Amino acid sequence: MDKMRRVNAILKVPLYRRCYGRLEEFEKERIFCRHQMPHLLDVARIAYILNKEQDLGFEKEVIYAAAILHDIGKAEQYESGTPHEQSGERLASEILDSLPADAAFSEGEKRMILTAIRGHRRLRTDAEPLEWLLYTSDKASRTCFACPAESKCGWSAEKKNMELKV
Repeated sequence: MDKMRRVNAILKVPLYRRCYGRLEEFEKERIFCRHQMPHLLDVARIAYILNKEQDLGFEKEVIYAAAILHDIGKAEQYESGTPHEQSGERLASEILDSLPADAAFSEGEKRMILTAIRGHRRLRTDAEPLEWLLYTSDKASRTCFACPAESKCGWSAEKKNMELKV
């Protein structure tokens, strides 16, 4: 049995493929942090490790689904200025709703995933556990200390990861 069946189903959804392809096109010459599959999988793996270390109890596929979907609205941000957590929540909802029955997430899982996507850029004081996990993992995934463009980056010194975290 494929333990990542539902996540692999997301990767095959035509809307996901289109949005991801547009993002690839927008960022092909980007020198700063990119939002392609290596970043998405880094976030998923960090989140999964934290999930295990802190005994949060999330299923692996829920974590990976949130991670591979969290930046899916980034192309719309480039095109229209809409914050990508907003467009990402909407697109992720459409993607999750389009999954075949044998790969569908429950309504509770979908709600957690969408809340996490919406909250992955700014941590709310009352963040839900998956929201906190995605936010923390997204930030920890950035290796500013090894980035050749770090000196040109507009992020504040407080926001940059100048040493390993987590």
